[in-house]
Amino acid sequence: MDTTEDKPQSEKPTVTENKSDLPDAVPEINEDELSDEDRQLKEDLELMVNRLEDSDASLHKPALESLRTHIRTATSSMTSVPKPLKFLRPHYERIKAVYDTIADPDNKAFTADVVSLLAMTFEENNRDCLNFRFKGSSESLASWGHEYVRHLQGEIAEEFKARQSSSSEEPSSVEDLYQLASEIVPYCLSHNAEADACDLLMEIERLDMLEGEVDKAGHQRVCLYLLSCVPYVAEPEDSVLLKTCLTLYKKHDSWPQAMQMALKINDMDTIKGIFKECSDKIVRRQLAFMLGRQQFFFDVEEELEDIEDDDDELEQLRDLMANTFLNESFLALGRELDIVEAKTPEDVYKSDGDTSTTTHANSARGNLAATFVNAFINAGFGMDKLILGSDQGSKWMYKNKDRGIMSAAASLGLLLLWDVDGGLSRIDPFIESDNEYIKAGALLAIGMVNSTVRNEHEPALALLQDYVAHKTSLYQVGSIMGLGLAYAGTAHETVTELVQPVLDDPSANMEVLATAALALGQMHAGTANGDVSEAIVQCIMLQESDKLMHEPYARFLPLALGLIYLGKQQQAEVIVATLESLEGPFGKLAKIVVETCAYAGTGNVLKIQDLLHECSEHFDTDKEGAASADIHQGYAVVGIAMIAMGEELSVDMALRSMRHLLQYGEPVIRRAVPVALAMLCVSNPDLSVLDMLSKLSHDADPEVAYNAILGMGILGAGTNQARVAAMLRHLALYYSKDPDTLFVVRIAQGLLYTGKGSMTLSPLHTERTLLSPPAMAGLFTTLLGLLDAKNVLLKDGHYMLYHLSLAMYPRILSTFDEELNPLSVSVRVGQAVDVVGQAGKPKTITGFTTNNTPVLLGYGERGQLATQEYKSVTPILEGFVIVQKKGEDEDE
Repeated sequence: MDTTEDKPQSEKPTVTENKSDLPDAVPEINEDELSDEDRQLKEDLELMVNRLEDSDASLHKPALESLRTHIRTATSSMTSVPKPLKFLRPHYERIKAVYDTIADPDNKAFTADVVSLLAMTFEENNRDCLNFRFKGSSESLASWGHEYVRHLQGEIAEEFKARQSSSSEEPSSVEDLYQLASEIVPYCLSHNAEADACDLLMEIERLDMLEGEVDKAGHQRVCLYLLSCVPYVAEPEDSVLLKTCLTLYKKHDSWPQAMQMALKINDMDTIKGIFKECSDKIVRRQLAFMLGRQQFFFDVEEELEDIEDDDDELEQLRDLMANTFLNESFLALGRELDIVEAKTPEDVYKSDGDTSTTTHANSARGNLAATFVNAFINAGFGMDKLILGSDQGSKWMYKNKDRGIMSAAASLGLLLLWDVDGGLSRIDPFIESDNEYIKAGALLAIGMVNSTVRNEHEPALALLQDYVAHKTSLYQVGSIMGLGLAYAGTAHETVTELVQPVLDDPSANMEVLATAALALGQMHAGTANGDVSEAIVQCIMLQESDKLMHEPYARFLPLALGLIYLGKQQQAEVIVATLESLEGPFGKLAKIVVETCAYAGTGNVLKIQDLLHECSEHFDTDKEGAASADIHQGYAVVGIAMIAMGEELSVDMALRSMRHLLQYGEPVIRRAVPVALAMLCVSNPDLSVLDMLSKLSHDADPEVAYNAILGMGILGAGTNQARVAAMLRHLALYYSKDPDTLFVVRIAQGLLYTGKGSMTLSPLHTERTLLSPPAMAGLFTTLLGLLDAKNVLLKDGHYMLYHLSLAMYPRILSTFDEELNPLSVSVRVGQAVDVVGQAGKPKTITGFTTNNTPVLLGYGERGQLATQEYKSVTPILEGFVIVQKKGEDEDE
């Protein structure tokens, strides 16, 4: 063989990895190494090629038939390099030349088939494989083997991109590509290559083709793969993927998953539509449970009026959506785990040689810390030993000072959380109190009891409405914040009309304005309500710039605005543009807060890059008048965490960025990093993050230490994790002489034992695929308040911690029968395993334990039924799940 021809071919590597695993044929074949059989095959193939070049046309067809037979039998098994391709490769150009000379159309098409197949062994980007496929005989793709189909997919994607980006005025037609794709997709789906089919359709922007091709058996695997791709595609393609999954789930009557998609898309009409379309009563009840978990509420009777005649059923659905089961089920979990008995703050502080419990035992600051710890550990159980379970309950309140008394009274709301029927009567005596702090705290407690749970009689509105415009600002703060907590996520019109005028009140102080704005933001979280956002913008514009900068509560105004656009992405652009007219650092801060709320939980890489760029600027704060020039950078750091939370890869990348920011950032950035770390790992005590926070908790800057300690509390919230408990006890000893830091340590200890270890503060649920807007609103409000901890948390704003009640939820798996009676069944609980794209029916959990429901679910854990007697209505076992007895004809 001629060496000049040989050189470029010998340098050629294997066929492109992204399109084909087929190794490149070695152009120079050593005759001595060939077996007799191989030598015979090589000679036969060369003879066929020679016959194709023969002028006698009658020899062409038999030669082509023989070539095709050889190639087909070889490519049917891909365990080794197909020998016919290996031997024919040096003759590729000759066969291409033959194609141009053959006159017979049938023979010409057959030749094109052979050229198309041989082209996949070359790397040249001329798409011969695809071009000759179009010229070929259009035979079934299956006959040429899987590798050929995969190669074609790659070339279709490249060709589509080339045609779409062509500079000609009229875009090239892509119908032929769609036609070929419509042949490839069914082939892939029938050969367990769902991922390949989805990738191809994503490349050519025709995911709608899946609807007609995917069957009931394969739709779960296809949707699982599409969902796993959502974090990696840019907007608006991500919503196209979600809508495709929604369509497939609806087509195959997988209503719970369809509802999951609708909630992820966050479109009110779609959610209501699924609720209406689902005709199965049992499944509809499960959908109501799902909406309750998302804290998504609408009037069922109004929506299902024409569909459902049974009033009892409508009432049942309304109760499920209103979370009326929550309190009862949580107490049942407590009884099952034997944690009903009330605990005292001393039980949490316990430690050998911990002198700090006695040192500040009777100081007002120490008593306030004990009040919060008591409220967090006994949250939802309706009983404690300090206030409700003691004859000296009122006296305990007076052991606090001023606002501390308000927080102590408000702690009743946390103790009686979700118990609307029994809780309000126990708070009632405190509302009648002559002490304005106790009364204000009781008003806030009423709202807290009603948070997450809806009641048709609307007790919160009835009890709180008279105090919204009260001349005592303390009552205003208590009642308005209470209404915000009670009606978070409902977009309640009456409450909105009641609270909105407060924003226009010229006599209201900044604390009242911020509380009113936050209440409106929480009520309309994720609704993009234009009227409410306009009212808040107007309120911000009317404030003096100096006041906005130096009033600590002013910073909650942009957050309230951001909450309205929570997760709404591009819809917030108009508001962001409006805020650009605000000058100075507050304008930057407002813009960053609104934008990060709009992209919260999306993992949007471009927005994270913008925020990192904001953090990289250096401001000389020593200059006169430039003291707060870099204030917005702290919010940018937390914004990175807000956008990244909820998506594993984004969280890992954000954690890495946080390490860099700690290393090189300004003091304002360092103070914000612990808050961002807490935001990334809520109720998930990740060891590497814990270590970072542990180091920062001894930082020379007290504000960094405060935030790091509270970050540890948020990280371990509701987990009772021994490692975090030991760290916090050590810190209590270390800071025993520093009342402020000790107060913060105590709060963190209370958070760690939230609900005696049976609750979570994470807004993520349904296997971490959904974010609850009200829960996020509560969490963001508390954590952004930490950016100015010394002026909010450590002064009069400690009641802001009660915003966490919106994020509190039992980490429970509780099962019910079809009539919604609690039913104990055997379940396995283990660490969730990613099974995207795996063949067959892989195990979805590992390292499991088997228990009877109700059971606790930890972060990243998944439940599975361990009984053959029942089946669940929804494939995701989390929260409240309805199970049915299996029919005789149903297999495992």
